[in-house]
Amino acid sequence: MAGWVDGRPIPRERLQRRIAELRNGPFRATLPVPGSSEDRQLARWLTQVILTEALCEALASDLGLDPVEAEPFEGVAAVELGSINTAAYNGNPWVRAVFEHVTAAAEAPPEWRSPASAEGAPQHLIRHRLFPDHSSAHRATPDALDSLGPASLDSLPAAIADALQRHPYGTLVGPVQDTLGWHVAIATPFEERGAALRPAPRPPLPTACNTPTSAKQAITPTQQDRSGATLLDAARRRIFARWLDDMRAKKVELVPGLEHPGDPRQPDNHHKH
Repeated sequence: MAGWVDGRPIPRERLQRRIAELRNGPFRATLPVPGSSEDRQLARWLTQVILTEALCEALASDLGLDPVEAEPFEGVAAVELGSINTAAYNGNPWVRAVFEHVTAAAEAPPEWRSPASAEGAPQHLIRHRLFPDHSSAHRATPDALDSLGPASLDSLPAAIADALQRHPYGTLVGPVQDTLGWHVAIATPFEERGAALRPAPRPPLPTACNTPTSAKQAITPTQQDRSGATLLDAARRRIFARWLDDMRAKKVELVPGLEHPGDPRQPDNHHKH
């Protein structure tokens, strides 16, 4: 057996088939040497993916859920969800169905956002990016940031919004950490002149007393939806990852030799922080 899910045995043949597919696939040259410590760790990792899939398949069947097609998680989203959970989600429609079911009522924690902007809040031209770790965020340059277009600072997560307020306009700010990851951003205010939006004159410091009054314009519903959707997506991934951790602890039983690859009790664990 590869393990048990809620008392139901999951045959090792499922793991052997998955390994054979990888060994015969386009990335076979990147796989570890058979029989090596890294090869055993790969088998352990794949086992966790398979047992996660089996857990969700059983629940989807019990609830009568339909399979779900969705874009795969990549980049920061994959880091937030975790490699095992992401592999299960990306490769299995029943995992995606359970994700939709478990996170249907999710809400972004209020501490992830600044207070709602008042009517007429100043607008800024914002470039921002979220990184999974401090080192990659520390190396970020302005060209590596994504343009969010004109928006209120209050549409950003509170941690980076507060940091931007404390720095001169146009300054590369970060890394700033919160529960989403490591933020890096640049903000420049703008003013509306006729039908065109142009950068506003740069003040010496971004304080309330020297923010140009002509730069004030309410944030649009489209900008609000974009920012809120980003935070909600991150909240859904966090909820699902925590739910899977809890369900695996309750319903999944591992076998010797196929422990979690990060289990410090197994002899091939070399994962360090």
